[in-house]
Parts: sequence; C-alpha cells; structure tokens
Amino acid sequence: MSSLEWAASALQAFDGVVQASTGFRSRVGQRHMAERVATTLAAATLGKPRNDEGDDGGNDPADPPTRAIAVIQAGTGVGKSLAYCAPAIALALARNARVVISTATVALQEQLVHKDLPALAKLLPQSFRFALAKGRGRYVCQQKLERLTGTAPELGQGDEFEAEDPEDDLFADQDAGLSVRPVRPAHEVAARLQFYSGIAEALASGAWDGDRDALDTPPAAEVWLPMAADAASCTGKHCPSFNQCVYYERRKTLVGAQVIVVNHDLLLASLGNRQLPELDNSLLILDEAHHLPAIALAQFGCRMDLGRHGWAEQLARRAVRVGVRFEVTEVADIPTHAAQMRQALQETERLVMDLYGYALRAAVDGPAGAPGRGAARARLPLGELPEVLQGPLGRVAHHASGFLDALRVIAAALRAEMRDQPAMARKLSTVYAQLGALAPRLEQTLDTAQLLLRDAAPDAVPTAKWFTLEAHGDQATLQAHASPLLPGATLRHQLWSKVRGAVLTSATLTSCGRFDFFLRESGLHGDDAATTLEVPSPFDYATQGRLIAVETRAEVRDTAGYVAEMVQALVRDLADVRHGALVLFTSRDQLRQAVEALPPALKPVVLLQTAMPRTQLLATHRHRVAEGLPSVIFGMQSFGEGLDLPGKLCESVFIAKLPFAPPDDPVGEARAEWLRTIGRDPFSELVVPATAIRLAQWVGRAIRSEDDRASVYCYDKRLVRTSYGQRLLNGLPPFALTTRRAGALAAHA
Repeated sequence: MSSLEWAASALQAFDGVVQASTGFRSRVGQRHMAERVATTLAAATLGKPRNDEGDDGGNDPADPPTRAIAVIQAGTGVGKSLAYCAPAIALALARNARVVISTATVALQEQLVHKDLPALAKLLPQSFRFALAKGRGRYVCQQKLERLTGTAPELGQGDEFEAEDPEDDLFADQDAGLSVRPVRPAHEVAARLQFYSGIAEALASGAWDGDRDALDTPPAAEVWLPMAADAASCTGKHCPSFNQCVYYERRKTLVGAQVIVVNHDLLLASLGNRQLPELDNSLLILDEAHHLPAIALAQFGCRMDLGRHGWAEQLARRAVRVGVRFEVTEVADIPTHAAQMRQALQETERLVMDLYGYALRAAVDGPAGAPGRGAARARLPLGELPEVLQGPLGRVAHHASGFLDALRVIAAALRAEMRDQPAMARKLSTVYAQLGALAPRLEQTLDTAQLLLRDAAPDAVPTAKWFTLEAHGDQATLQAHASPLLPGATLRHQLWSKVRGAVLTSATLTSCGRFDFFLRESGLHGDDAATTLEVPSPFDYATQGRLIAVETRAEVRDTAGYVAEMVQALVRDLADVRHGALVLFTSRDQLRQAVEALPPALKPVVLLQTAMPRTQLLATHRHRVAEGLPSVIFGMQSFGEGLDLPGKLCESVFIAKLPFAPPDDPVGEARAEWLRTIGRDPFSELVVPATAIRLAQWVGRAIRSEDDRASVYCYDKRLVRTSYGQRLLNGLPPFALTTRRAGALAAHA
C-alpha cells in the first residue's frame, strides 16, 4: 500500500471506532488531529533497508528513509488519546510494526492501560495486544531479597568467597560511602529485617506480585533500593531465580504486544539497549510531551561524591577477591586504580574547598545568629573548569575507566562460571549482586568526571557545572555535578536520530501562542521532518469561564508586603466558595501564611497537600463536595498539572503568584548566563515562554468539560500590567477578563 492508502485506512479505522462508540459527542478537532496522526505516521519509512544478500527489509537503500514527526497541541476536551491511539494502532497492525506510547505521569499510563486501550480493543476490527513497560527498578529482585532476609547461601569462613559484612548486610551497601560506618540502633535493624521478611513472605504466598506500585504504602527509597532489581547486579538467564523473576515475567508480556505504554524516563534510559522495540521500526507517540525537555536534562545530567568514596575501597576488595578466584589477569590493576582514583577524588575535594569552601560553608551554616540553608551551591561561570582541577579530575576519569574495564572482565567471568557450573549459580549470583550494588557509583564517577572535563569549542554551547555542599547532622557531603545545557541538542542526537515516525502531543505545547519555544527545547526546531498543528478546545471559554486579575498595591518584588496583601485578598475570596476549589502557591511560605490567616470558619474547609497523601486528599475532597460541603485544596506547583476535577469539584482556581521557575536552578542559571554572553535576552527567550506553558497548565484545571463553569483568580498584577504579562495572556484560553483591586469587594459568580 502507498502512504496515502495507509493513511486513509487508518483514518477509516478511527471513524469506525467513533461510530461504534456509545454516547460519543462528535468533535471536529478530534478528527482533525486523527487525520494528522494518520498522514504523518503513514509517511514514515519503517524498518531496515534491503541488504546485499537480497534480504528485503522493506526499503530501497538508494532512497534515504523518510522521517515524519507531528507536533500537535490538542486543547482540553479534544479527546487526544483516541485521536492518536486508533489511527496509530491501525497503521501499526497494517505495517507489521509496533506502537510505543510514552507519557510523563503514572496517572495517564494507568488511564491508557486500564481504560482507553481495553475500550479501543473492543471496537477495532483487528485484535491487538498491549502492555505496560516499567523500569527494572520498579520490581523486586528475589536474589537481593534472599540476601537481605538471611536466606541466601552463606559466604562465610572457609568458603572461596568469604562474607565481607557478615555483621549487618541490611545497610552494608547503603553505608558504603561513609568513612565511619554508623552504629545502627538494634530496633532499627530489627524493623528493617521484619519489613524485608514480610515482603518476602507476601511474594512467596502470592499476596504481592513484586511490583513496588502495587504495595499499599510504597516504601521509602532507602528501604526499597536494596531489594530493587537493577541491571548492574542482574545475571539474567544465569540467575537461579530467572524463571520466577518478576521483572522478566513482566517483560514476557511485551514480546507479543503491538502497543507498549512506557514513560519518558524509561524511553530515554532505554535508548540503545534493546529494552524497548527499535524506534526505526516503531510508531512513537509522546503524550504530555511538554515534559520531555526537562526529563531529558535530568536523564543526561550526572553527579558524583567527592567526599564519600569508601565504596571504592569496598568494591575493590570484592572485585579482587572474585577476580583472583577466576584468575582474571586484570585484577592486578584494581588496587592501583581504586587507590589512585580515591586519592584524586580527595585532591579534587580539597581543591574545591580551597576555591569555593568559604562561600559554601557560609551558605550552609548561615550568618551568625541566623539559620543556614543546610545546602549550598557553587556554579562554574560558563562551565569553565579551573585549571587546577583539570589534573585531578583527569586522573579520576583515567582510573575510574581502568577500574570499570577490569570489573567488566570479572563480571563476564562470573557469568561464564554460572553457565558452566549451574550448581554454584545461587552463590555466584549473590557475589555478582554484591559487585553490581556498587558498580553504578563507579560508572557515575566516570561519567561525571568526563563531563566536567569537557570543554566547549569556541562559539559552542558550554556544559553546566557546579559543586554542592549539603549538611547531614555532623557530616557534610560535597558533590560535583554536570549537565548538558540545551535539552534540544541532546534529544536531537540521542532520540530523533533514531526515530522515523512520531507524534508529540499535549494541551500545552505553544507558548505565548507559538510553537517556537517547544520546538527548540525538544530538538525539533529546523527539522524538516517536523510539522505543527494546533487543535483548539471545543469548550466555549468566553462563556464557561472568567479570569479575574486581582491587583495588589504592593509590588511583587516586595515579598513581605505582597504576600501579606495577597493572602488577605485570597482569604476574602475563599469565603465565596460553595463547592470545590483549588489554590496554587509557588512557595511553602506563601502556603503557610495563607493557612495562618484562615479564619476559624474556613480552617475545616481547607485540605493541605503537605498534610496527607495525594490519593487520600483527593478522595476526601470528592467526598466533601458530593456531600454538598465546600472543600478547598491548598496545593504547591505539582498540583497545577494532572488534576482532573470536573464540575463542582473545581469551580474556582486561585493562583497566588505567576509560576516562574525557582531562581536556584543551576542549569537554568547557566543557560541564562550563556544567552547573555551571546547578546540574547534569557528572560524573554527562556523564562517567559516556560512560565507561559506552566501558567496554561494551572489555568487548565478550571474547565474540564463542556458543562463546566469556573472562575480563575490571579493575584499577580504583572499579568495585566507588564508587556510580558500580555504575552502570557495570549497563551491562555479566551476567558472573559476582569480586573479589580485587592482591597475591593470580591466579584461573585
């Protein structure tokens, strides 16, 4: 079939689903989006070209593969999930390809897997299978759990692998970076052991399936990580528990699935490791795509401890013991690499404290008589590494690389022995896990040192580099950090070079009415394969909603005066709430002052995000509104997105302050600094567009259906009194806009 025929067939499948759906409300915008999805994905060349032996991969090597990428902003109420799922799946089935759907939030993943895709499977004429893919770390490792509960094979005296930390295995790897291992209270050790024993019993009995998300109360990271599956400590098919492994059992569901639902973190982390289907033979959908740039920066940034490296000595001891047993010649280099790397890290730590220690300690400790911040940061201007640090960091990279090479040889020898000696597999898997538990710290050290040493070519984009000092009781941790500066450049190289056909969608991809900012951030600006489409919401915003700009007398930069006046106006407006409402703050201090100012009559009405788990809070809110009681949620920035509270659940949204990004983001600081050096305005080019997307998300909590009526209050007068405020307004739904003074009487619906 030609691409036009494929597209027509896919759109026909979408139309068939719509006609077969009961209670469907016709949406012109949804079909427009489905049409763009179909034509875009049909145009992409999938699969490998023909090879010299005549094996037909489906493409002519004389013609370069066609890439096609659609960037679609679909307003609230368009029904974008159906608009991309139906045509994309129909196309994948026709072309013998697969669909990878990536989201940013667990809520949307669950909606797709438990609601949207099952419903679609009943309506499409051709059957398909779908599966949810999670990262390995979401599942328990049975071998680790055996070690933690004391049921793993003993590695004691007389064994060829002697136990290294027999007195306390529960915290051995967790404490490996400390120079002095803390003495754990007996009750803490007992509680941890009881937890792991209970988990093991639940897993063995079938009461728990091994998925962290399935636990009633997911454990804290420091409790979960010691028993979580991870690639570094996994022996795969050589593991004696392989046939019962939770992670690999879940992966089996992916094998026959035509549709795989993942998240952006896993998508980026799996590039190049075959954990997910090859992207050059898959159709990629990125929902909630406005999160992709930030997730990319977090994914490709790195850090390492400069002052806590006892783990290196421990890893070296473990590696030498195993390497000698298997006569790995490279083991002779490990003590030198480990010792030299630690010495170089110590030298780097000393030099960093010589250069930046006074400022770091002053910020951590605070001025005399005033509390400190507990953490401080020193950023390197324009990413230029002082010459005095280049030598020791170079040695860190050199010896970390040599250490890692030797470790890989030992790991290969261990896997070979497990294959040849299956009777020893259980003991050897425990040894492999002990090595793997600390190996990621070595990889992280190497990656960070290399990125810190990277120099930008003249006129090129620098790397963000900084050091942090954080106090933990009597101890302080010094860390080095490095991150790419532009997410777009990283995504262009790491992701888009591998993708043939993709759709990126969200309700907020334009900023101030334009796609330019998102295209730059996502790496698609100037890409001939990328097209854009804006599908407006079917809602009549001018009739259904209103935006009330409340102007304070105090300027926003007068923090104390502004917050006091804002809180006073907010409390007055909250008195008019009859059903559900949402208040969004940009800082905990704002929230605190608002709570303190609540009159006795309003205190029982308010639910604090900081006071209870999100699920419990929302359930309480829904119950109150259903009972006819007023209920107001006080939330921070994370509540400004992803909340779906239609109808009476959210008839008012109150925005305490425009959601500018916090000023302490080192990557944002470094990027703004670089833009200024090349004569560009970071506020106009970076800060305002990013704020516009965030504000659009916040305002989007108000109108969720065609029947909703809601008001949005904003107490930041910059929205209507500045030129950039007008730009922000251009990116918001066309609400009826009114303004009033903070001291004036509240407007009534």
